[in-house]
Amino acid sequence: MLSTCFLPLVAAAAPALGFNDEVAKPAPASTESMAIAADYIYTVSGDVIEDGFVRIQGGKIVATGPGDGGAEIRVAAITPGLIDLSPQIDPGIDSVEQVDESTPHIRAVDALNPFSYRWDRELRSGVTTAVVAVPDRNVIGGLSAAIKTGGPETVEGRLLKHDVALRGAMGSEPSSGNRPAGSRGPTGLFNRRPTTRMGVEWIARKSFYDALAAKNGNGDHHISGLDQLVACLEGKLPLMLKAGTTQDIRTAIYLKEEFGIGELVLDGAAEAWKEPEMLVRSGASVVLPPFSWDGRSDTDGGFMAWNNAAMLEKLGVPFALSGRGSSDHDRRLYVQPAYAVRGGASRAAAIAAVTLTPAKILGLADRVGSLEVGKDADLCLWSGQPGEFTAAVVGVVLNGELVVDPRSE
Repeated sequence: MLSTCFLPLVAAAAPALGFNDEVAKPAPASTESMAIAADYIYTVSGDVIEDGFVRIQGGKIVATGPGDGGAEIRVAAITPGLIDLSPQIDPGIDSVEQVDESTPHIRAVDALNPFSYRWDRELRSGVTTAVVAVPDRNVIGGLSAAIKTGGPETVEGRLLKHDVALRGAMGSEPSSGNRPAGSRGPTGLFNRRPTTRMGVEWIARKSFYDALAAKNGNGDHHISGLDQLVACLEGKLPLMLKAGTTQDIRTAIYLKEEFGIGELVLDGAAEAWKEPEMLVRSGASVVLPPFSWDGRSDTDGGFMAWNNAAMLEKLGVPFALSGRGSSDHDRRLYVQPAYAVRGGASRAAAIAAVTLTPAKILGLADRVGSLEVGKDADLCLWSGQPGEFTAAVVGVVLNGELVVDPRSE
């Protein structure tokens, strides 16, 4: 049995280079040539191909088209491998910097455990790319990275892209555990701000004010995470904030507008349906939490309306769906398009919300998210039509390798 202790990983050397200077090396790809046929092929970036095939070689897609293409395998449908922008796979509180509530320079990959059983669970249910972040215990937690869910047993070998977003959180979680000092003064590390939602907002605004002052030559140029904060202000790095309830969504959008932050992604935005005008005005993207039987999400108990995805589609707001790494089959990512379709979203938008849209939101669409010649051969194979509750993931191809064979499932 593999130990779950954290190993010295190649990625730990990353901070020696500048922000976003690194280019992740492609994972070793299978040299195998293989064709897979399906009744329906959802390319996502183009038309649906009926009774067609996808051919892969050297870890890349080399052809798509009608006919069987000499396929060895046939399934009901093929989509690109699923992409989850919020899988919640992290090593827990031990990876959170405890001495500061704003740590933009911290990298999630530096504490990531590539041997966690949760990677295999995600991969077997069709998720081939995940964006990993530090837990949401700091107001600004650090840099997220896009990583393949399988492949080499090193973080560096699986990296798709470093520093895809700066992660932060609104709501109650960053202040949990903090407390005011008593009459005799502080008694420990957690006698500090923030202790309220207002305090969380104050920390976020102070961080960006300090960065803005330094950028304009009026402040401290040695504050931790200055480069990352300035990159957000200049639109070079998306800011991804966990914000589930309407008050937290509003706060996040006000931050974007106050500081002119280029790109904002609202993660876990269960109550996005309550703020349509603000969402359109702000140009923010949305990551929805998993649908639940009672409509309540795990993000501060925000209420998720059944037609949330349909409303966002109608407004033209880019949205992605998420399974948040759940072990519950009803909350896995591959089921979420069916919930979105039931709520009124189109099948095309629902499938895009787990493939191409999340890839576009965080700048990954040059490698993943659609079935196009030259892109990574990450495929999800279905027993039925994606977007229907009767469809299951029966096969998975990652980097051109058939890691879940539908013939043996």
